[in-house]
Amino acid sequence: MTTDARIPATEITGILGGVMKTVSKRMLGKVPDSVGVMWHNRRVLLDLSRIGQKSEKWDALDANLSSLARMATAAYVGCSFCLDLHYFLAHNQGLDEAKAREVPRWREASVFSPLERKVMAYAEAMCQMPPAVSDELSAELLDALGPAALLELTAKVGLMDATARMNIALGIHSDGLSDACGLPPLAARPTASVSSPA
Repeated sequence: MTTDARIPATEITGILGGVMKTVSKRMLGKVPDSVGVMWHNRRVLLDLSRIGQKSEKWDALDANLSSLARMATAAYVGCSFCLDLHYFLAHNQGLDEAKAREVPRWREASVFSPLERKVMAYAEAMCQMPPAVSDELSAELLDALGPAALLELTAKVGLMDATARMNIALGIHSDGLSDACGLPPLAARPTASVSSPA
């Protein structure tokens, strides 16, 4: 839960607040604590929500690959809220839940295809400081996915990286969304993570 957020949550009020609570409950089954934190600046909250919703409509990249890439980004950066949210969304969207569960330890897990591994390696390489995407990995993904899907993958990872880092800076943590649907716990990320591509 977000009880230790660095900006305390405020009450979500007014007509817009009612809409936000209704949409959150419809999508997630509850209003995450993070909405109360973000409610301090509704413009930031709404603009970030809009870009997130728009990015969900992009369709050049396979939905499972998109989910794995965003979860790999969240796991690499360490955003428990993002990881929990996207595990929950993978379940609700009928994506491969068993694979989603293994994302935090994707290098050790045997459930992923070579393409899925390359997508997650790309996500991690983008998140490194400085970014470490190689020409070879980029060329392999361009061959496998095509330019439109690779551009979409890059944009989705970039958005997730920014959102995850913002949540970490604000002290926003998991809201237990995946627990609410009875999903098995996410696999634990190994303590010594490898940063080279798959």
